[in-house]
Amino acid sequence: MKFIHTADIHLGAEPDAGSSYTAKRPEELWNSFERLLNICEEEQTDLLLIAGDLFHRQPLLRELKELDYLFSRLTHTQVVLMAGNHDYLKSTSYYRNYKWQGPVHMFLSQKPACMEFKELGVRIYGISYEEREITEPLYEKILPEKIGISSILLAHGGDEKHIPFRKNELLKLGYDYIALGHIHLPAELAKDRMYYAGSLEPTDKNDTGKHGYIKGEIKNGRTRTDFIPFASREYVHMEVEAGRE
Repeated sequence: MKFIHTADIHLGAEPDAGSSYTAKRPEELWNSFERLLNICEEEQTDLLLIAGDLFHRQPLLRELKELDYLFSRLTHTQVVLMAGNHDYLKSTSYYRNYKWQGPVHMFLSQKPACMEFKELGVRIYGISYEEREITEPLYEKILPEKIGISSILLAHGGDEKHIPFRKNELLKLGYDYIALGHIHLPAELAKDRMYYAGSLEPTDKNDTGKHGYIKGEIKNGRTRTDFIPFASREYVHMEVEAGRE
């Protein structure tokens, strides 16, 4: 079973707003995500896991329709996503009642749920934010069933205001893979088992370094992963000497 894990796309964000050189950055976020969907199609990826903050704020209805059109072009990949703290499920969110035409499966509650894909031999566990801040360690209470099927946890957060968790406690639960979002820099918390994918594109001057996605495979009970650099831009901190002529 082949998967791609991404997070923190932040569609609708305006990085460095007000600067003439960044006028096209909001469009670049959409273009980058579309390129990722093209990779899913070309490689016939089984699952695309989106660990929160697909949008930078509450999505507009026309934005969901545009996104749905992009998803509808996938002929093989199943998309599983959750709402994060930026695009949380407020009472008026268009997420709540949107009928996806594409192969999209979304967690629509702050109560833990499970999605099973028998043809892929995997269950995906997760929630969605229904408020901006959640201080309870919800993920440590989500126990996977480990009978003849792989399990993946889709999770967003990790600090005191956004579903805190203890890494070792999550690993003890026995998931084959834990797909994390919220932190914009990619980070390996446990080799081949637990990663922050980081944001697909840098959206802030502090988002330095490489940005991309996690490419993984679960085969014969073993998970293998690689970080794939993908961003079209990169922030670099530089020291510049200034002198008099």
